[in-house]
Amino acid sequence: MSVPPVVSQDHEALLASPDPRLAANKRLVYDMYRIVLQAGLADRAHEFIAEDYIQHNPNAAQGLKGLVDYVRASRPERPIKDKLDLPLVHLMAEGNYVTTTFVRPEKDANGETYYSSWFDLYRIEDGKIVEHWDPMLKSDPKIDPNDKRI
Repeated sequence: MSVPPVVSQDHEALLASPDPRLAANKRLVYDMYRIVLQAGLADRAHEFIAEDYIQHNPNAAQGLKGLVDYVRASRPERPIKDKLDLPLVHLMAEGNYVTTTFVRPEKDANGETYYSSWFDLYRIEDGKIVEHWDPMLKSDPKIDPNDKRI
C-alpha cells in the first residue's frame, strides 16, 4: 500500500497571502470548489466562472454552460460546507493563476489502494475564473471528485 501525501488541515493558512489580490484569487477558486464542485450547485457557477470560460478538460464543453452541464451530469447536489472535504494538499497563487493539488485514492488491478495527486490550474480575470487545465484524459469517465476522499 502506498503512503498518501499529507493533507492540509489548515485551509485558512493556505488561503492567506500578504498580497490581497492573490488571497482573493485563492478564495475565489476555493469557494468555487466548495459550492460548485463539492456541493454540486451548478446553478451558482456563474458567481465564479466567466461566460466565455476556456476549458482544457477534454470531457467538458467550453464556456460556463459546458461547466454547468458537466457538474450536473457528474454529481448530485449536496449541502454547502464551510471547508472543503476533498483532500487538499496545497493551494498556490501567482499572478492571475491559482493551482490546487488534491490526493486521489485509487485501486490497482489487485484491488489495493494507492494514492495519486490531482492538479488543477485556473486563470483569473476580473474576479472570475476564465480558464482551466487538469490532467483528465479523453478516455476518462466524468468523475465526481467527492468520491475520491481519503
